[in-house]
Amino acid sequence: MKKLGSLLLLSLFSGAITLGAYKLFFDSQENSSITVAAPNYAKNVGLSAETVDFTAAAENTVHSVVHVKNMTTQRVYRDPFAYMFGNGRGGTQEQTQIGTGSGVIISEDGFIVTNNHVIQNANELEITLNDNRTFKAKLIGTDSKMDIALLKIESDEKLPFAIFGDSDAMKVGEWVLAVGNPYNLTSTVTAGIVSAKARDLTNNGIQSFIQTDAAVNPGNSGGALVNTRGELIGINTMISSQTGSYVGYSFAVPSNITRKIVEDLMQFGNVQRGVLGIEGRELNTNTSDELGTSLSKGFYVSGITQKSGAEKAGLKKGDVITKLDDKMITGFKDLTSYINTKRPNDVVNVTVIRNDNEKIIPVKLTKRELLTIEFNQIELADIDENDKKALNLDYGVKISKINNPELIQYQDQLLGGIILSIDGKKAIDISTVSSYLNTKKTNRAQYKIMMENGQVFSVIF
Repeated sequence: MKKLGSLLLLSLFSGAITLGAYKLFFDSQENSSITVAAPNYAKNVGLSAETVDFTAAAENTVHSVVHVKNMTTQRVYRDPFAYMFGNGRGGTQEQTQIGTGSGVIISEDGFIVTNNHVIQNANELEITLNDNRTFKAKLIGTDSKMDIALLKIESDEKLPFAIFGDSDAMKVGEWVLAVGNPYNLTSTVTAGIVSAKARDLTNNGIQSFIQTDAAVNPGNSGGALVNTRGELIGINTMISSQTGSYVGYSFAVPSNITRKIVEDLMQFGNVQRGVLGIEGRELNTNTSDELGTSLSKGFYVSGITQKSGAEKAGLKKGDVITKLDDKMITGFKDLTSYINTKRPNDVVNVTVIRNDNEKIIPVKLTKRELLTIEFNQIELADIDENDKKALNLDYGVKISKINNPELIQYQDQLLGGIILSIDGKKAIDISTVSSYLNTKKTNRAQYKIMMENGQVFSVIF
């Protein structure tokens, strides 16, 4: 018992000493000029949403963004089976479909830019401003490749409009606002950052999108993507989603490309596209080893188009393009996104590495001619502006020549026809058709064709 009592007394004495030590330590800290800082596990970079004022940009932009209503009238058969078997009980009736989207006023006299898919096949276009005024719109022109359309409304008053910014100057990580009319909710503003630039979603190098994580949903298409100064740096175009709603990624056509398309449509009535006249591959570690070059970035020239600006300027096979004017070129998407802002006869200073030496070669861009391909002994060509106007189309490829012996007897009916789809895949142009046909393991395909009189039929050959 004596030992137990001694242990208990010792424990109480130790506890008293410990409590006293803690009190002495904290009392000394209160009386000391030295403070103990809490651990800092996150660096404050000063770029959070709390430190950026979005209000001025949002206020200016919502008044320049409009609601676009697309009214499309189609004639359908009341009894399609009666029509097909010709028993006289068919008859037709008109049905009107309504689609909605967004647009951006870009001039005080009423020019509006939107997406081509927002106004496609419209019989009537209606524009509603942020102040609820409504106007009928006229279609000025479209560019289906870049999904841009230009509209015009007439107003007695000067309209609020967005000012174009420099999309090339935007940096990944910068804050942006998306303004549009998702689900018919007018003047909706969401914020995000630039997630990536020069994003190619078509696998043919034609498009070059700005990727953001600003929430964009159906109805936002054609709306504005602006920087924190309220400058227009993109036209919101699409989302990447399996559900049809926003899941974290959205894409916009850069303002520099949009502005060039708009100016072309105003001045020429169609889009003027210039080309360098080269073929090649973008470099990385694997292709560099294969091609025998020490460079791992840039565009390797493997071929030169005859009579092109590249040939006339002296570009050669084996050159590696590293810069166009002041824009660094790390691959194909950088090259095409910059050339898409240029026109035929524009001069571009091309920086190349040749035999380990850097050269700057001025190249005058040439006009992109209509392309042709041959498949199954049928020659196909891009449609021209006359075809588009005559048939009210903005896509398709024309049957320009038939060498297939099995089809010679039908060439009078087929020549000049416009292929709208192949195996159910939309025939946008020669580039997309060629990409698809090159993957086919058989020459047999189903074609949907529109004839010069507007009749549409399907045929397999």
